[in-house]
Amino acid sequence: MADDVRNLHDALDSFTEHWQPHRLASVNDYDVKVFKAQGEFTWHSHPDTDEFFMVVSGTLVIQLRDGDVELDAGDVYVVPRGVEHCPRAVGEVLAMLIEPRGTVNTGDTPSERTAQLREFG
Repeated sequence: MADDVRNLHDALDSFTEHWQPHRLASVNDYDVKVFKAQGEFTWHSHPDTDEFFMVVSGTLVIQLRDGDVELDAGDVYVVPRGVEHCPRAVGEVLAMLIEPRGTVNTGDTPSERTAQLREFG
């Protein structure tokens, strides 16, 4: 049981790449992922699932077609399924995502930013 303990900060300290999600844990059919962000990601949507964002440090702007949502450390926002969005980091951002297992980071818009989920630990 003690081997199942994961530390959010240790996970975020274990890599340097931006926009590369790492699985911290799994809960039922959902993955809890951590990532580092810098600059702008890519416009995309997830037609079949909502996407939960929590900012650990920094400022993350979730650009939406009808206006931006600004998230600071400790803020949480859920992008509803099917809503086109483009995350943009102001400086470096450390964040967490929760989404169904198998969700691709670029959703319905594959690009050079599409990444394989990596494991922490």
